[in-house]
Amino acid sequence: MAARTARERVRAELIREITDIARRQLGTEGAAGLSLRAVAREMGMVSSAIYRYFPSRDDLLTALIIDGYNAVGEAVEQADAGTPADDFAGRWLAVCRAVREWALAHPHEYALLYGSPVPGYKAPDATVSAAARDTVVFARIVSAAHAAGAIDPAGPLPPPPPSIAEDLARVRAAVDLAAPDDVVVRALTAWAGLYGTVSFELFGQFANTVEDDRAAYFDHTMTLLGRLVGLKS
Repeated sequence: MAARTARERVRAELIREITDIARRQLGTEGAAGLSLRAVAREMGMVSSAIYRYFPSRDDLLTALIIDGYNAVGEAVEQADAGTPADDFAGRWLAVCRAVREWALAHPHEYALLYGSPVPGYKAPDATVSAAARDTVVFARIVSAAHAAGAIDPAGPLPPPPPSIAEDLARVRAAVDLAAPDDVVVRALTAWAGLYGTVSFELFGQFANTVEDDRAAYFDHTMTLLGRLVGLKS
């Protein structure tokens, strides 16, 4: 048993080293240029040895993607837990800030998760639960606000088209969002707006437009999106 535990520790350490090197490769080569052979060379391993841990490049990409989604999810969960439960607008802003801060600190991993698809790679089902961690927190905030009667959208809004009713039902089921269709579609719009705003900043789309105080712009935009949902403090 002790020998097996030691082997497990060695294996875990090697996997950690492989993924750390692979993350650095993301910054220099991009996800499409990720190479198991290059990782093995940097580690001083023969290329065949690394396949014991990751049988293919896609397996390594999957591990990086799961790690990335879990990191975003953990940051969002911690931000939500650090905000008073009945401050729904404050919780929304806190989790939005957590996404932005993580993205700015890990731009290449963010690009892997939310940037252009990697040619030839299809994410397996194993990534789904990790990918949903942050969205589940957003849904929890909206569900709690709805249950508390703390959702009041600013002004009359058009109802969602009947043709997307099944889509909204899938969203509701996927993240356990306990709210009616009009709230779900507003929450989905705010969620897309969050990641769109982060991506615009990270990928340089705000050059020559939003330059002076992007953090203040971000907070203001997320507050507007929170009001679109109807979140009240």
